[in-house]
Parts: sequence; C-alpha cells; structure tokens
Amino acid sequence: MARFLVTGLGGPAGSSLAQQLRSRGHWVLGVDMEDVDPSLADVVVRVSRAYAPQYLWELRGLVASHGVDTVIPTVSDELVLVAQARDDFAPGVGVVIGHPAPVHIANDKFLTMTCLDTAGVGVPDFALPGSFDSAEEAMDFLGGPIVVKPRVSRGGRGVRVLEKLADRGRHAARIWSTIDDSWIVQRFAPGTEFAPVVHRAEGGSAVVVVLEKTELKQGRIGNAVTVRRTDSPANADVAGLARDAVDALALVGPVDLDIRRMPDGTPVVLEINARFGANSAHAPELLDSVLAAHVPGLPSGLAG
Repeated sequence: MARFLVTGLGGPAGSSLAQQLRSRGHWVLGVDMEDVDPSLADVVVRVSRAYAPQYLWELRGLVASHGVDTVIPTVSDELVLVAQARDDFAPGVGVVIGHPAPVHIANDKFLTMTCLDTAGVGVPDFALPGSFDSAEEAMDFLGGPIVVKPRVSRGGRGVRVLEKLADRGRHAARIWSTIDDSWIVQRFAPGTEFAPVVHRAEGGSAVVVVLEKTELKQGRIGNAVTVRRTDSPANADVAGLARDAVDALALVGPVDLDIRRMPDGTPVVLEINARFGANSAHAPELLDSVLAAHVPGLPSGLAG
C-alpha cells in the first residue's frame, strides 16, 4: 500500500482519482479549498487556494505529518506552481507532474497552439483577438464560426462560439467587445469531440486511450457530461495526434487533451491539460502506468 495526497478532492478529477487509488488498496489524503464529503478519502483536509503564498507549505506540512509518499495535483490553478516545486517538494516524496516549462506551455492555450503548430501537430487556425478589428473580421479570416476562450482557465469556463446568425452577428460583436489578448480565438471545429488521456513516462514511452465525448455540458461545447471509450481503428488518428502533441510539448505524467474533427474529418488539438482529467476511470491503464512509474517497488497486485 502506498500513501497519496490528491488535490482538488471535491472536483471530478480529484474524486475519481481518489476512488481509483482506494479501490487498488492505497491510502489517500484528499485536500480541497472547500469543505467536501469526508468519505471521499481516508483523510480530508481543507487547504488554502492554490494562489495563496502558504499553499505549498500547507501541502508540505500535510505530506510530512501523514507520511505521504506521492503527491498528485489535479487542479489547473496549481499545476505551474507545483511543477516548479516538483524536484524539491519534500525529501523522498514524488510529485506526479511534468517539468515546469512544458507545464507552463500547456497552461496557456495560445502558447500550446503556437508550439504545436510550429512542431507540425494539427491545430485549428488560431490567433489573438488583437489581430482583428471585429468578430466578423476574425470569422472571415479564419474561415467560419470561431471559438473564443481565456488563454488560462479551468475546463470549459468562458468558452463561447461566435457566428453570424439571424441577428447578423450582433451577439458575437457584444462578446468580442469584452475580450482582449488574454484570450485566444480559434476556428470552430464542428466534428466529433474526443478526450484522449495519456501517460508519458520520462523515457518517452506512452499509454494512450481515446475517449469520445457523447454529451457536452453546453450542447456544442463545454465539459463532457458523458464519455465512452473508443478503441476503434477509425479513431487511430486521434490517438496518434494525442501522442504527437504530448511528445511535442515534452510533457511527462498524466495528460488530458481535447481533440475535435474539422469538417473534412481531420482531427485537431484544441487544448492540453497536464494532469489527470475527470474521465480517467474509463482508462484504468492510465493510473496503472502512473503507479508503475512513480511508486518504485509497488507489488504488482496493488498496481491495478
């Protein structure tokens, strides 16, 4: 049995991960900035927000007082901070997160798109809003309806589809007037949306599982309400694209991606999250791979 600290216990990613770890016989200390159901972990502790100056010290204190072996962050707001501390978090304690520079790139959607595009990995056409005088100009240049979203945000927060409808684009113009270059604009990919999950080890080997989003929170966009696993050869290109994207950013550890198909069927990467996602339980081999990489000497019967 290993002892884990999982952050964001009250969120879908953290609660799912804690349940998976406990079902494998491991002990879990769950933390969250809000009060959460105490049954979600063996011990539950409320902590400060990730941006608070004392946050890392609170985690380090909990690691020491509870004999934690491994820390797994699941909250987007903390990823860059924890990645920067990953190599000196606490003596003998592993942190399941990528290296600081790749995590920083993945945390900024514009930097993600720029790096992937430079590496030849498929992304939708994109730009900063400041490149255009209006939403209509952006739509004309990018070739159709567009998506605008904050460059740094959690999940589907702030995502909007802008298009020319019966109101002749007046709604799109209102939204456009509220954004600046802390946002990104992308061509809208209207096809099937996928949520591939990846674990890439330090040596470069990777586990990739493709999940298809079967219902989205906001209809055409937003977080997945339901997903299904798809091992179909027809989606091998999605798996390959996910692997290429993680390789291009040199990410290691668990990674959650959003990929959609363009009108011609070509898959493109929309964004990358350098952490476990909400749907990892649909791909149990992801956690198996993480445990094998981060918990040396773990008996095989406890890995999965």
